[in-house]
Amino acid sequence: MLNSIPYSEQPSGEQGGEGSKDSYLQSVPAVDQSIRLLFTLANTVGGEASLTELVKQVGISKSKGLAILNTLRHAGLVTRNDRTKNYRLGPNVLLLSRALINNTDIGQEAAPYLEELAAQTGCSIHLGVVSGETMFVAARRHAPGGTYIAIDVGQRYPLTWGAHGRAYLATLSPEDLERRLSQSSILQAGETARDAIDRETLRTEVDESRKLGYGAALGTTWSGLNAVSAVTKVEFPEEPGLRRVAGFVVAVGSFSPERAREIGLKTLETAERISRELGPLLRTVNLHFPLSRPLLT
Repeated sequence: MLNSIPYSEQPSGEQGGEGSKDSYLQSVPAVDQSIRLLFTLANTVGGEASLTELVKQVGISKSKGLAILNTLRHAGLVTRNDRTKNYRLGPNVLLLSRALINNTDIGQEAAPYLEELAAQTGCSIHLGVVSGETMFVAARRHAPGGTYIAIDVGQRYPLTWGAHGRAYLATLSPEDLERRLSQSSILQAGETARDAIDRETLRTEVDESRKLGYGAALGTTWSGLNAVSAVTKVEFPEEPGLRRVAGFVVAVGSFSPERAREIGLKTLETAERISRELGPLLRTVNLHFPLSRPLLT
């Protein structure tokens, strides 16, 4: 849900008329529909969808959906594939995401945690937040003289890929995990076709991640490099007793598979500290859209 005001709570008649002190409670249908279209695209497997699929999800007519999408295209928030006629999020969504990250100081506040972990492990450390079906890199730190990875703040990676993907999948219920495993896109563990993996192997790795408390990608994502990752989790006031996956701490380096457990446990400890001590900030910056939220008890 989008935290919109229920119809029954919206002012009516003179009480909700223009200029009324209560008029600010009213929502604008076209704006609400635009937001829903953007959220639907953000949570679409494969990143793009047809006009028919989008309007069905949002519950509006094709003519209205087309008009809204054309408006969003002019703003650079949506693009259209001329070959497939499908729509996907546009480049200016990234601009908004970067502005949100910059204005909430998550990079500055997380820096001491990432620097400490980088110094302890000699790895390149990244803090990502969940944004729809992607991990958005919000901050990074490199150990002096350690491994340097050319991953910039603002880059996005599929939510289910690599070490962070194992960590994320390990938080899902058995039903949600099987649903994810049924998706064809999940068979690519990294950025290239050479990283393809079969479902049974992935299921085994996810089971192992659940036992360890962190995910690992050893020798699959970057040539000669390994990665481990642990989730950050936050509790929201509207969901007491439940914690939501907000993002990831990822360590990438040339460490051996034998040292992965040591680094994995340190990464898990850092992720737990960030979750505990930066929880309010993580709630502010969290870009995890409602349709893909895994909940943890």
